[in-house]
Amino acid sequence: MLKGGKSKEEVTNSPDKLNRIVEGTHITGDIKADSNFRIDGKLDGSLDTLGKLVIGPTGRIEGDVKCNNADIEGEMIGNLVVDGLLNIKSTAKIEGNITTNQIGMEVGCEFSGVCNYVQKGDANLLANKTKKLADKDSEVVY
Repeated sequence: MLKGGKSKEEVTNSPDKLNRIVEGTHITGDIKADSNFRIDGKLDGSLDTLGKLVIGPTGRIEGDVKCNNADIEGEMIGNLVVDGLLNIKSTAKIEGNITTNQIGMEVGCEFSGVCNYVQKGDANLLANKTKKLADKDSEVVY
């Protein structure tokens, strides 16, 4: 429990704890956060958050993402690890592998990759294992 009798999850997912990259903003680099994130601009780099991720209709991420829950309306190029619920809206375009506990996909969304289903809490573990195997397969031996 944290100050005020709230658990860490309640504080992390609090609506007043929101990071936002607005439309017209382009960020290059990796981001790590404890709270929710909304992207309506562009991120070139990885995002690791304990909260919920929302990629708005004009949002775009080129990099790997780890989060607790996610709603995707925009574009995502990279691997996506969601420990809880992943909602892919009809306007979404995802190119990369997905590891999640639960998924909802609307008609009209575009997805190219492999989807792995895991129990809650196991998403990061499986994603790390999958990445190591992919890195090993992509090694060039002379």
